[in-house]
Amino acid sequence: MSQTLTALGKRIAIADDEALIRMGLRRILEDAGHAIVGEASSGSEALRLVPKVLPDLVVLDIRMPEPNGIEVAHRLKVDCPVPIIFLTAFSDPQLVKDAADAGGYAYIVKPLDERAVLAAVEMVTARWSELQAAKDALETRKLVERAKGILMRMLGLSEDDAHRLLHQRSRHLRKPMRDVARDILVADQVFRPGKPPR
Repeated sequence: MSQTLTALGKRIAIADDEALIRMGLRRILEDAGHAIVGEASSGSEALRLVPKVLPDLVVLDIRMPEPNGIEVAHRLKVDCPVPIIFLTAFSDPQLVKDAADAGGYAYIVKPLDERAVLAAVEMVTARWSELQAAKDALETRKLVERAKGILMRMLGLSEDDAHRLLHQRSRHLRKPMRDVARDILVADQVFRPGKPPR
């Protein structure tokens, strides 16, 4: 899983079949305080590189040797989710649509413009962080609801009382409610009547 994006420099991987483009991107990004953690000159290299270096984001050329950037993005979305900035020399509306469908968060048209590159990095950082926060909130809500159900069943509590108990336990243990809820779910699995402990 990709490391969390921060306000500090990002760990970035670049995949483009043109060495001059990779050099230009490296200079722009490193001058802005980012770290280039890997480079690839083809889609197959990118697919090997990204899971190995786990970058915060990837800059992918759309039209590089097989598989192309769109296909690489589709595969990464499944195997190694990471925010993607697409890079291309072609300003084609269909490419923009394909890039978005593949999970691209930004699209830069060559030749490289420093301001456009850095703006894309900032935009991707913000969008990815928002998406991860929303996923975490949803996961926490699901865990808390399940834990409340267990407390209601086991202790005969109302929903409000079960929520209050979770909240109190969270404060007392100085643990996030998500962790307290997960502990309750694990305990329920282990000690559920009729189920031998593992």
